[in-house]
Amino acid sequence: MSSIATAVADVKSLIDGNWASAGGQQHPVVNPANGETIAMVRHATAADVDRAAKAAHKAFLAWREIPVVERVQPLYRYKALLEKHGKEIATILTTENGKTFEDAFTEVKRGIQMVEVACGMPSLMMGDSLNDVSKGIDCHTIRQPIGVCAGITPFNFPAMVPMWMFPFAIAAGNSFLLKPSEKVPMTPTRTAELLMEAGVPEGVFQLIHGGREVVEALLAHPLIKAISFVGSSPIAKLIYTQGAAQGKRVQALGGAKNHLVVMPDADLPKTVEAILSSSFGAAGERCLAGSVLVPVGDVAEPLLKLLVEKTNALKLGDGLAAGTDIGPVVGAEHRQKILGYIEKGVAEGAVPLTDGRTVPFANPDGAFVGPTIFDHVKPAMAIAREEIFGPVLSVIRTKTLDEAIELVNSSEFGNTTTIYTQNGKSAREYQNRVEVGMVGVNMAVAAPMAFFPFAGWKNSFFGDLHAHGKDAVYFYTEQKVLMTRWF
Repeated sequence: MSSIATAVADVKSLIDGNWASAGGQQHPVVNPANGETIAMVRHATAADVDRAAKAAHKAFLAWREIPVVERVQPLYRYKALLEKHGKEIATILTTENGKTFEDAFTEVKRGIQMVEVACGMPSLMMGDSLNDVSKGIDCHTIRQPIGVCAGITPFNFPAMVPMWMFPFAIAAGNSFLLKPSEKVPMTPTRTAELLMEAGVPEGVFQLIHGGREVVEALLAHPLIKAISFVGSSPIAKLIYTQGAAQGKRVQALGGAKNHLVVMPDADLPKTVEAILSSSFGAAGERCLAGSVLVPVGDVAEPLLKLLVEKTNALKLGDGLAAGTDIGPVVGAEHRQKILGYIEKGVAEGAVPLTDGRTVPFANPDGAFVGPTIFDHVKPAMAIAREEIFGPVLSVIRTKTLDEAIELVNSSEFGNTTTIYTQNGKSAREYQNRVEVGMVGVNMAVAAPMAFFPFAGWKNSFFGDLHAHGKDAVYFYTEQKVLMTRWF
């Protein structure tokens, strides 16, 4: 599957070095911009997972013996292949996910940065040493791979999020099983093809398409030592609980309800530009999307006036079409869920300043939801508390920064937040007091680069070691302490 074709594509799994259809039922892959079926993918079964895990364990036993400087060589080649085929991958991504081509291409580039950092594993895996910890006794630490690892990834970032996981795991000497979202199997399939072309040995990386049966099999399989997950908080908690009960190492990244706090001294034109990107970029289907706007004091009226004006100028359409600002959401079912939240917001008494329920200029067969802004939202309302995962922004007005911080800290989630201000004291106070893992100042999306961790808190993360950065190295390795004395 090297490109989007006019005929329906046949998406295959990669198990034990072979591209083949798995043993389960076939499912359609739909272009959310027009409702057309663009591919068919056969889901794997528990038996397929067992076969893949056994092959991965066999491959691991050989791969861990390869010197780390040699293990990273395929990743250098992989990085070059991703750069060469970046626009092709972004086109596939937009076609099955819906986000604009610009968004998709940026996602691909962020994924490439993960591979680039993982190429530094010879330095990242280094241990510590100290001679003469006692008379004639030396001590040092080493990091060793843990075995077969698995990743379960979401529909919203099918190129980038898998690369939060497998480049680090493979470079550290592990083998890896990837189970991407069944809604967007084409992008991870194409990137997996390029990984094989880069020379990763058979069995070291495997791609298994499927749904719940595959997830349950991965969690239960005794050869799988670590599970990485990104998705909704209820599923993240379930993955963490069940995986840990099986004795596995687990990092499970969940959902969010991210607050954007705007102070009276904020630069309004730049702030509004950032809010539009944060709240409506990728149709709001980001775990870092700003979904609650918190104007402080008398900034609310001028802020909302400009925000509504700019929001009404956004163009919805096919993500591959020139001039499109917002593409469709991932599918018709998710569209109905988002529309249900908009209906709920109206019923609860919030005031819609823009209403995305009717999008007359978009393809009626597509899964389009227009950018929606609710004013006079109360903290107890569902649209203020629950993750909607769509282009819906709730406005909760506060009088002071203290009140805004109290509001943010009352959320069950703690993924990211941003404050917009020109005042260093306000920014510093906010950064220190807010109970959130990733904090931005005048940022659109406070997404950390590959060499820093994706550090969600509270119900946005279950586990101890976060995704990418040094945490990924620690997650995919075990530390061993060696003490020596010679007579």
